[in-house]
Amino acid sequence: MTTGWIEQIAGSIEHKRRYRQYKARTQQLPATYRAAIEALDRYLMYFGAITKGDTLVSMLEDLADLFEQSAANGTPIRAVVGENPVEFAEAFLQNYSEGQWINKERKRLADAIDHVA
Repeated sequence: MTTGWIEQIAGSIEHKRRYRQYKARTQQLPATYRAAIEALDRYLMYFGAITKGDTLVSMLEDLADLFEQSAANGTPIRAVVGENPVEFAEAFLQNYSEGQWINKERKRLADAIDHVA
């Protein structure tokens, strides 16, 4: 099941390789950082609905970079995500908006109205 999901989301072999590297990197984090990044990963996948494989993998790699640096520096998780982790996740996700499915639907709606107007 996981392989099928990766193929559907990530697409190319290169994206799959990078995604697997990201997962391996997260497994190397200290337990608390690993739990936090896994929670953020899950939220970003559901909330973000990223459809472009390269955008998805880049976003996850950047998230791993942030958590690896934070763990190395001993930065507390709350100092990374703040008091409102949902707000952090949504702000983080805005940096990758070009890959969100909603943009495709926004364009589809605008084009449909333009066509009939």
